[in-house]
Amino acid sequence: MSPHISPSENTVGSFVYDALPGRVVFGSGASTGRLAAEVERLGCERVLVVAAEPERELARRLVAPLGDRVAATFEEVRAHVPVEVAQRARAAARDARADGLLCIGGGSTTGTAKAIALEQPLPIVAVPTTYAGSEMTPVWGLTEGRRKTTGRDAAVQPAVVVYDPELTLTLPPEISGPSAMNAMAHCVEAFYAPGANPITSLMAEEGIRALARGVPVAVERPGDLDGRADTLYGAYLAGAAFAVAGSGLHHKICHALGGAFDLPHAQTHTIVLPHVVAYNAPAMPAIAERLDRVLGERGDPAAALYDLAAGIGAPMALADVGLPAGGIDEVLEPILAVVPPSNPRPVDADGLRAVLAGAAAGVRPSAAILNR
Repeated sequence: MSPHISPSENTVGSFVYDALPGRVVFGSGASTGRLAAEVERLGCERVLVVAAEPERELARRLVAPLGDRVAATFEEVRAHVPVEVAQRARAAARDARADGLLCIGGGSTTGTAKAIALEQPLPIVAVPTTYAGSEMTPVWGLTEGRRKTTGRDAAVQPAVVVYDPELTLTLPPEISGPSAMNAMAHCVEAFYAPGANPITSLMAEEGIRALARGVPVAVERPGDLDGRADTLYGAYLAGAAFAVAGSGLHHKICHALGGAFDLPHAQTHTIVLPHVVAYNAPAMPAIAERLDRVLGERGDPAAALYDLAAGIGAPMALADVGLPAGGIDEVLEPILAVVPPSNPRPVDADGLRAVLAGAAAGVRPSAAILNR
């Protein structure tokens, strides 16, 4: 087992913390007031802009000050970054003779820029418009057929991330809520993933606090800039914690489901999260207590996460977002093959099936029921 903070103790033992490179610029108006200077600071003269078609007008507005530094734009972004899309994006970068990448959008857009950098080590400037958090990590993901593969490579770590809460003001509630819950999943798993340590736990706890405070406001009052700033700040911390701690059972489940059935990324994370917490809670009492404290001291962090998601109108059942009948059986073995041995509780087929069945049906999880 890799050195990490014990899931069952409050004491701090030995640990390893790899501080990742990268620059963060956070603030309202940063995308218009600071972006051009950040690109120039990297010395990029031929930038490939990666932005999905819905962000076309936003991207045009933000890159206008770059003038001739914009060599080309790639808009063929798709969820889970299919290999064929990655190949076209890489070809676009070569054709443009790009010396830098500027991605403007959500996690799929960032993932597309990373797919380019994985082959062509170009510096990435990321301008997130959702709460995905992937802009803070060296993690890449590609989907081929019905299998999603992920990995870590320093080449895909964005050199600069420009966070501007103003860019999230128009994010609709049905995207804001699940996107923030996806960030919450990064925080929760950072407590016990293979590379977890006291530093990632501090970032994760503060991230959960900011997200739990911000996302209800972002959903109920989308134009509230303070709520948006809290949520984006939480998402930044979530990505930073996840980048070091790595992924655990929760992410292995979600990646398998997304790759096999093309389920929506953020919604899948939202649905699965409380069920994984309920499964692991008895084996990580100190972490469960910490989660409960930051979520409001309700005595059951899994139920609290479920209620938070339900309260912001997020989907609660995998069956409602595209999981087909019989889908659980298809992903059991692929998930079991990649579950980290450091998961707080051993995972077998019966336990995993119980987690997936609860998530498929959308029932309110309970650690007491799931683990009896």
